[in-house]
Amino acid sequence: MTDPTPLASGREADVYALDGERVLRRYRDGGDVTVEARFMAHLHAAGFPVPRVHHADGTDLVMRRLSGPTLLHALLTGVIDVETAAALLADLHRRLHAVAPLPEAGDGERILHLDLHPDNVVLDPSGPVLIDWRNVRHGPPGLDVAMTALILAQVVVDRDQPVATEAGELLRAYLRAIRGHAVPLVDAAVARRRADPTQSADERARLVPAVALLTAAGR
Repeated sequence: MTDPTPLASGREADVYALDGERVLRRYRDGGDVTVEARFMAHLHAAGFPVPRVHHADGTDLVMRRLSGPTLLHALLTGVIDVETAAALLADLHRRLHAVAPLPEAGDGERILHLDLHPDNVVLDPSGPVLIDWRNVRHGPPGLDVAMTALILAQVVVDRDQPVATEAGELLRAYLRAIRGHAVPLVDAAVARRRADPTQSADERARLVPAVALLTAAGR
């Protein structure tokens, strides 16, 4: 029996406490968690920090319950500084792309998260854990890097965003920290972001100035 009040809610799913050790992540508008759960089980077996999956069926994913703040919360409260946070994001990308892909991956493809940002990293007592694997797939590492940079850049160029300045500092630090890992595939990231049905019209409108910001930052 789940608590009727979610522990957390995102754009597509709600998370409920099942007990002290497990949570249920349930998608509101349908979908199948099979692919997501398969990638997560593979990554967990390889030692990458993802929540352990206990059960997956239809729209429901039962996972280990994490404790601790998100990286975003730790940044905004001063628990972690920008350079440390940027290094953590870059390290997660490098570690993820070092994991052997599943057998169906194409040549040169690795496992991509495609939504790696501070609110999807939980600072569990066991260490940082990357959550929300809805977008996981195989592809070139540069697409993963570009998606993180683009997500941050969209926050920076949002005039109504109260943390735009902090996001700008993090973006610059992240681009320094990830340098040398993979060339960001910005055009491919923009195409994915533009096609994302969870993006609002305002968010899509911010893609053009976000790309301009990334282009300037890469010079």
